[in-house]
Amino acid sequence: MASDGRRRISLGDFRHEALSETSSTNSECLARARAGGGGNLWVTAERQTGGRGRRGRLWVSERGNLYASLLLIDPAPMERLGSLPLAIAVAVHQAIRRVLPLRAEPLEVKWPNDILIGRKKTCGILVEGEGLPDGRYALIVGIGINISVMPDNPLYPVTCLRQQGSAASPEELFAHLFAATAEVLEIWDEGRGIGEITALWRAIACGIGEKITVNLPDRSISGQFAGIDDNGLLMLDTGAGRIMPIAAGDVFFG
Repeated sequence: MASDGRRRISLGDFRHEALSETSSTNSECLARARAGGGGNLWVTAERQTGGRGRRGRLWVSERGNLYASLLLIDPAPMERLGSLPLAIAVAVHQAIRRVLPLRAEPLEVKWPNDILIGRKKTCGILVEGEGLPDGRYALIVGIGINISVMPDNPLYPVTCLRQQGSAASPEELFAHLFAATAEVLEIWDEGRGIGEITALWRAIACGIGEKITVNLPDRSISGQFAGIDDNGLLMLDTGAGRIMPIAAGDVFFG
């Protein structure tokens, strides 16, 4: 326990299993959880044959990029889990920053957790959870980072680290991600550190104050991106002083 009451987290608390190929690192983590495995397990793969993004979208996963998933068991009370994607985004941002040259385009986070370089997507994060038969709750954080392969994305412009002048390998980038995630999860402190996490997130956020459109499952809403509240919800200024909090959606600028 740290002097401020925060639970100390070290790199030794985490395990790593590296695979050559799998259908999905998220599925691998979930299978281990269902079999009774413990948390704090990273699974990486050189290639995925069935990678997926949000809302079931295909995530093309050829060799040369980083595909990693982190299994957490009961990481926080359910009411505090909503801020975890913000914490993971901060950690991924820190890891990518450590391998980017100074001349690279701006590195930012698009709500809630896409990582953009020069307003082009280079990383997607997918968080999935499942209650287990033994009463535990498994939460899996899947992270795909474009290093040298840049799949077509009809929704957003895309880039990769090679285009930005980085020579980092998937293994080098993962080493930074492994360390940064441990550091940020300690700050997050099972959701108790949300104030510090949201401050870190705002400092690297993309598009605060700009006009955005948020695609929801049933409609699209436009307005000004007013930032996030202290729980990580997107605050959309729809005009006439009305602020609408949004918990999930796809954000488009302009």
